[in-house]
Amino acid sequence: MSGAHTVVAIDGPAGSGKSSVSRAAARELGFDYQDSGAAYRALAWYVLDAGIDTEDADAVIAALDGFPYTIGIDPDDYFVRVGDTDVTEAIREPRITAVVSHIARVPAVRVRMVELFRSVIAASIRPGIVTEGRDITTVVSPQAQVRILLTASEEARMARRSAEITGQSASDVGKQLSSRDAQDSKVVDFMNAADGVHTVDSTHLDFDQTVSAVVDLVRSTVE
Repeated sequence: MSGAHTVVAIDGPAGSGKSSVSRAAARELGFDYQDSGAAYRALAWYVLDAGIDTEDADAVIAALDGFPYTIGIDPDDYFVRVGDTDVTEAIREPRITAVVSHIARVPAVRVRMVELFRSVIAASIRPGIVTEGRDITTVVSPQAQVRILLTASEEARMARRSAEITGQSASDVGKQLSSRDAQDSKVVDFMNAADGVHTVDSTHLDFDQTVSAVVDLVRSTVE
C-alpha cells in the first residue's frame, strides 16, 4: 500500500454486517475504525437521558451543542462514551433502536454529524481508517480511496440481526430492520451503489469470507 493515509468508506443497510466486518477488516489492515452509526445512537441515548422528545427536531438540534461524544477508533479498543458514561452497550438497546431514526433524519443533525465524522477521519494516525455507515461513500467521504457498498438479501440480514439481538422474536427484529431501512431511506440512498462504489454482496458469504472480500478489495485498490 502507498504511504498516504487511506480512507475506506463502507455503506450498507441494517443487518448487512457493516460494523463487525468493517472492524475486523480494519484490524487486519492495521487501520483505525469508525462506526458512524454509534454517534447517532449515542445522541439518541443522550436525548432520552435528558428527557427530550426525540421527535422534537428543534430540541434535538439544541442538544447537539452540549453533546459530549467520544469514540475509540482503535479496533481493539472500541468504546463509545457520552461525557464520563460508557454507553457502548446501552446504545444497542431496543429503546435506542426504536428512536434513532427520528434523530438521524433531521437534516441539521446530519450536517453536524458529517463534520464530526470528518474530524475523526482527519485525526486518525494509523495508515488508514475504515468508516462505515449509511452515507459515507456519497456524503461524508466521497473522495475516499476505497468506497464499498456492503449488502445482502433481506432474508440474510434479518437472520443475522436476529442472531445478534436477545429478548426479541425474529418477527419483531424483522419489523424493526424493515422500519429502520424505510425511515433512513427517506434521507439517504444506501441500497444502491453510486458511481465508483464497489458492491460486496455477502448473502452467500460467511463472516470471514466477507472480511476477506473487503480486505482484498482494499489491498487491490490501494497500491
